[in-house]
Amino acid sequence: MDNLKDNWLTDGLIDFEYKKYVLLAYLKRVKESFGRVELYPHLSDLVFHYRNLVALQDNKALIFESFPKELSLENLKMLELNYKKMIEDDTVMQEIESILEFAVPQLKDSMKEGSTIYEFVESKCELSPVGVVPLYANEGYMFITQPPENETSVYRYQVTVYQNSAEQMRGLQTKLVYTTHYNFTNTYEQMKLTLIRQYSDLPNPAAFLVLSKMKFPYLQTLVPVAKRLLVKHLSKTE
Repeated sequence: MDNLKDNWLTDGLIDFEYKKYVLLAYLKRVKESFGRVELYPHLSDLVFHYRNLVALQDNKALIFESFPKELSLENLKMLELNYKKMIEDDTVMQEIESILEFAVPQLKDSMKEGSTIYEFVESKCELSPVGVVPLYANEGYMFITQPPENETSVYRYQVTVYQNSAEQMRGLQTKLVYTTHYNFTNTYEQMKLTLIRQYSDLPNPAAFLVLSKMKFPYLQTLVPVAKRLLVKHLSKTE
């Protein structure tokens, strides 16, 4: 599988050499993906795993939470018993600590590589409003265009807000409406007017254009970066 399991640290054999092999094989696939300038899903996965392991280093009791949970009460009690035995086993805990000490900097380096690529892609993208932006801009349309500029993907978006353990986070739900062609008669402003006529539930929508100066892998890179750009822009305007 391309992805690293959420509970890879405690799944199966807890052995430093084995876990090192599992992690390095995963990071090799990540590097190959980054070499193609394909950021997602690997970049978000790296952030997830890095934060998990740092949390485990800070609080070893969280290791229990990383074990796969069985639905039955009997199995859950057995898991708790096994965990207590594991905590009391210095050899196992030393092995886990060795894995953490190796894995955390490896994940951090890969995450930095992905972040550098992300920043480069973002620097090549321009976000601009299409027409007048209404006061309520948490729902509307996003146009994404990259070379050749004659093709534009039109998405309907809605900002979502959710709470994690530390802070309130924003996301962007999108749905592709259609793909059209930009030209002198079908400008971005004209595209917005067409959407207003076709979808009466948004009579005065916000609309934004994300224009990339370079061609990037579309779904794996440009779309996620464009979504994040729009979220950042909307957060600043509130």
